[in-house]
Amino acid sequence: MAWVILVLAGLLETGWAVGLKYTAGFTRFWPSVGTLACMGGSVYLLALAVRELPVGTAQGLFI
Repeated sequence: MAWVILVLAGLLETGWAVGLKYTAGFTRFWPSVGTLACMGGSVYLLALAVRELPVGTAQGLFI
């Protein structure tokens, strides 16, 4: 289950990286909200995944 959570965290990581383009420097409201939600969700899911996986393994997939 930790691997599934980690993959979802990775998808959210990609989502916020792409979302930064659409925020226009965080001046557009809804794209900014979506980007910040993806950022928070990514960190949260990563934190859940490292409860079962080694930190080096989980974080290494994000680099």
